[in-house]
Amino acid sequence: MKKIVKKTLQIALPIVLGGFILVWVYRDFDFSKVGHVLLHETNYWWMFISLIFGVLSHVFRGLRWKQTLEPLEAYPRTSNCVNAIFISYAANLVLPRVGEVSRCTVLTKYDGVSFSKSLGTVVTERIIDTIMVAAITGTTLLLQLGIFRSFFAQTGTSLDSIGDVFISPKFYIILLCIIGVSILLYRMVKLLSFFEKVKGIVLNVWEGIQTLKHVRNIPLFVLYTFLIWFSYFMEFYLTFFCFDFTSNLGIMCGLVLFAAGSVAVVVPTPNGAGPWHFAIISMMVLYGVNPVDAGIFALIKHGVQTLLLVLLGIYGLAALPFTNKK
Repeated sequence: MKKIVKKTLQIALPIVLGGFILVWVYRDFDFSKVGHVLLHETNYWWMFISLIFGVLSHVFRGLRWKQTLEPLEAYPRTSNCVNAIFISYAANLVLPRVGEVSRCTVLTKYDGVSFSKSLGTVVTERIIDTIMVAAITGTTLLLQLGIFRSFFAQTGTSLDSIGDVFISPKFYIILLCIIGVSILLYRMVKLLSFFEKVKGIVLNVWEGIQTLKHVRNIPLFVLYTFLIWFSYFMEFYLTFFCFDFTSNLGIMCGLVLFAAGSVAVVVPTPNGAGPWHFAIISMMVLYGVNPVDAGIFALIKHGVQTLLLVLLGIYGLAALPFTNKK
């Protein structure tokens, strides 16, 4: 019974957290405007091009993952690596972070790759992703610091009044996000403590993490890493050209919003739903976009991206049996 309650909470809490933030962000929002924009004011050619980069980002990640597995003397099929990535991102829509387990399970089933060793390479990937997000965020903040200063100067916003901070709904949204991340970190620590009790698993995971030192073609690894994040950014930035109200936003605005969104998805909600919308709308308003238009952009962009992940996950599941016929 205890395990059932625990599993239920693991699934329900991220959904409730994301749902709560979404409800608050879109309170009093006229959703009929979203339908009008989708039917009459969306350039689907740009949307299609952006989605191509969305697919490529997962393909490059699959190729890089295969490269990190080679030092472990594991040589899975390229198609299995890519399909496992497709499945993992779709699985994360149901339960955040479960995708890391599902992708390793795929290679264990179809290529006999050690689950714990492949999990170690996934940990390495997450460390690299964290470094990339930090680098992008730090660089963007330095390049666009003037934007934030001018915003606070023009609006007369003052942080001197602590009371104003605590009565602001945004404070509680951010607080919920921090709590969500804290819960995620706590669960990761518990997971690591469990691994420590099983020495063989720990050694295999650590071996997987160390594969980065033994990657045969470092320049190719760096190239894949660049292409992954370049594709992520292009998928996001090209969406600006789908709508008249965002088509005039420049590439630096794209970087700011991309960095903010990348940080927001750390919060354990399905595909960052809620925190991502909050971050994108808040930052887009800084660049003069109408809050309603910003809300429409966030809804459509996130919805289309989520649909893409679902379709890729279905494709990955359907393709695996055919690509592994003997």
